[in-house]
Amino acid sequence: MVKVAFIGLGVMGYPMAGHLAVAGHDVTVYNRTADKAESWLEAYADKADGELYMAPTPAGAAADADIVFACVGADKDVAEVCIGEFGAFDAMKEGAIFVDHTTASANCARAMGAAAAEKGLSFIDAPISGGEAGAVNGALTVMCGGDADAFAKAEPVIQAYAKSVKLLGGVGAGQLTKMVNQICIAGAVQGLAEALNFAMEAGLDAKAVVDVISKGAAQSWQMDNRAETMIDGKFDFGFAVDWMRKDLGIVLTEANAMGVSLPVTALVDQFYCDVQKMGGNRNDTSSLIRRFRG
Repeated sequence: MVKVAFIGLGVMGYPMAGHLAVAGHDVTVYNRTADKAESWLEAYADKADGELYMAPTPAGAAADADIVFACVGADKDVAEVCIGEFGAFDAMKEGAIFVDHTTASANCARAMGAAAAEKGLSFIDAPISGGEAGAVNGALTVMCGGDADAFAKAEPVIQAYAKSVKLLGGVGAGQLTKMVNQICIAGAVQGLAEALNFAMEAGLDAKAVVDVISKGAAQSWQMDNRAETMIDGKFDFGFAVDWMRKDLGIVLTEANAMGVSLPVTALVDQFYCDVQKMGGNRNDTSSLIRRFRG
């Protein structure tokens, strides 16, 4: 067991840090809102095999940790907890590893990787997929970029909340892989939304249609997990439209810098904007069907 810190106890970070505690690691947590950290300590006090602490700053949490994990909002938040005032990097011991689970830009990952290296630290960008349910159930997919030796040390610890952990290349590769993931999801959800709307407009029993076509080539994770709730107009299942638009903004910015065309992704991003205008900011990503069904 190792000493770890976890920075950011949001929808994803709260249960992820909990899995580390249950796995027997000594865990120190930091959250911008202190009462969330206090709540976490209370929730896991009787479940943990190791020692649990909370700290008033990222630096306080990171001091003496072998691995520091973070799951915050965006590029600016990553920079703040890493190199801002009371940032983790200034307090981390030489040779420690910082694992960032935030979905951020590849440029942010590379900048933090360079800053970490200057201080004798290792940085792994490790965005995640699987949503709130994946975090709660310890079944996340973790896409990593960084040094192979650092990854080898961090991987067994990450497995406390992951079903799949893979190193895809150097720093930044994890974020680029997450962008590929979001491109795939955007197209798949839009296709499913169009198909279900077509079925209903044609007067078919949409659920019966899904039951049939899900046995063939049309099958997908989105169909298996979201088709029925889309038909029922229920959109409270995790990853929100606001978060997806943030992610797609990162994707489109990166693609523009690369000179790569993403016409479908750009169009679906605007469709998500339509959902936001309908008040669906906190709906899950399957709410694209609202553009057709209201």
